This record gives sequence, structure tokens and C-alpha cells, in this order.
Amino acid sequence: MVASHQGLAQRVSDAFWRQPRLLLLVLLLPPLLWLGIVYVGSLFALLVQSFFSIDEFTGLINYEVTLKTYAELLQPANFDIILRTTLMAAAVTVAAAIVAFPIAYYAARYAKGPMKALFYLGVMLPLWSSYLVKVYAWKLILAKEGILNWMVEGIGASAVLNAVLSMPVIGGGSLSVSYIGTFLVFLYVWLPYMVLPVQAALERVPQNLLEASGDLGASPGQTLRHVILPLALPGIIAGSIFTFSLTLGDYIIPQIIGSSRLFIGQAVYAHQGTAGNIPLAAAFAVVPIVIMGFYLWMAKRKGAFDAL
Repeated sequence: MVASHQGLAQRVSDAFWRQPRLLLLVLLLPPLLWLGIVYVGSLFALLVQSFFSIDEFTGLINYEVTLKTYAELLQPANFDIILRTTLMAAAVTVAAAIVAFPIAYYAARYAKGPMKALFYLGVMLPLWSSYLVKVYAWKLILAKEGILNWMVEGIGASAVLNAVLSMPVIGGGSLSVSYIGTFLVFLYVWLPYMVLPVQAALERVPQNLLEASGDLGASPGQTLRHVILPLALPGIIAGSIFTFSLTLGDYIIPQIIGSSRLFIGQAVYAHQGTAGNIPLAAAFAVVPIVIMGFYLWMAKRKGAFDAL
């Protein structure tokens, strides 16, 4: 019996050695089936649901194919949710790129040995803690009785903070119930996903190009604009894929920090849960997929995937 099992194992091993593609297929088949059934299958089911509609009288789903649900997304209340979420995602992405670039540049050009290890630890450490713990911690920090408000009062800048919070749309009773607070927490949580791709892209910028730029009479600012930034652009776009998509689909941060005005993730939850409008929830969920589809297509053309 043992000999027969060994002979079978030997034959299988020989078959895999002669047909390496067969071995690759066997190794990839389980994760591909899992991805196809669980992920792609659920997305397909979601897409199908978005082409149905809710009967206004009975509240039941009408299983006739229609674009009526997508037309509802253009209603002012629903379109405001899409616009609000997209603008927040774009603002967080731009701010993350601005904050991340000098950090990544220092790590790529000046940090050596233990300093570089400390850099990676500092960037990665926030990712090791609980997502909910970080969000609730920021809820306390940004509260009216929180440490940030206490520090502002300590330096005598309460009038400035109150003036900012009194601004329409982005203001509120405190930072924890305003779009400013939502923006700050988004920026903090997703910043590492921007820093690491930018740092990887800057690592690949040849030092001799920077030296050649200086030899040709370029100032540091000109070298930055015409040499470093174009070569680092794929890394910035790669980081923006993470920050933009994660902000676009996030549900927890706007639920805990910010005003009562909904984002896309909250709208999906509300319509599929409280309202029971599965088709409209599905149509809302398709919006980030479509936006990210166009974004990824443009990023691919810019070579962003090379910096991932």
C-alpha cells in the first residue's frame, strides 16, 4: 500500500515536472475559484440587482430590467451624496500626496540604515492598530472637550477655530461633527498608502539624473519640477489609487465623525437596511466601481502600476 502511494506521488510529480503549466493551473485554481465565485460573483449579483426597481405602492422589488433606479441617482438628494463623496475622496488624495511627498523624499534620499528602518516602522505602525480604535480615538481628539480644542485654547487661537467651524458646509459645532474632522481622519488613516508607493518611486530615480540637472545649471526647484516630480508621478498615482478608492467606499469614518449628511457607503447601508431598497443600494454601490474603473484605466496609461 505504501509503495503504491509512493508510485502515485512519483507519477504526479513527474507529470508536473513535464507540464509546468499544469502545476501552475493546479496551484491557481482554488484562489481563482474563490475569487470568481465570492468576489466576482457577488459583484455580478450586485450589478443585476441595480437593474431592478422598487414598486412604489407595495414596496416590493420589481424584477423587470429597467434603468429607472439609475435615473434616481440623478435626483438632487442622491446626486449630492455622490458629489460629496467624490469631492472628499479627491481632497483627501491631493492632501495625502502633498503631505506624503516630503516624507517619502527624505526616506528615499537621506534616510540610511537604522533611520530607514525607523521610517518604515513609523509609517507602518498605525496600520497595525485597530481601525475602529483609531477612528474612535480621533473622535475624542476632535471633540469640543478634546485635546486638540484644548491646545487651540492654550495658544489663544480659539477665535480662529470658531471662525473656521462657522463656515458653511464644512463647519459644525466641533471638529468631530464637521467635514473638516472627517477630512483629517481620512487623511490620517490612508496616508501610509500614499507614502509607501511614492517612496518606492523616488528610490528608482537615478542619482546621476539629479547631478546632471545641477551640472546643467538647474536650480533645486527646477530639478524638482522637471526631473523628480515627472519620475515620481507613477508612484503618486499609485498611491492615489489607494487613498481615492478607500475614501470613496468608506462607511465607518463618516458614520462616526462628521455631519449627518450621507456618503455613498452610508447610503448603501441605509437603502439596503432601513429602507429595504436593494436596487437603489446596488446602484449606489456601482458608482464607486465605475469611477474607479475610469481612474484605474487612466492610472494604467500613466504607468502607475509599475510603482505598486
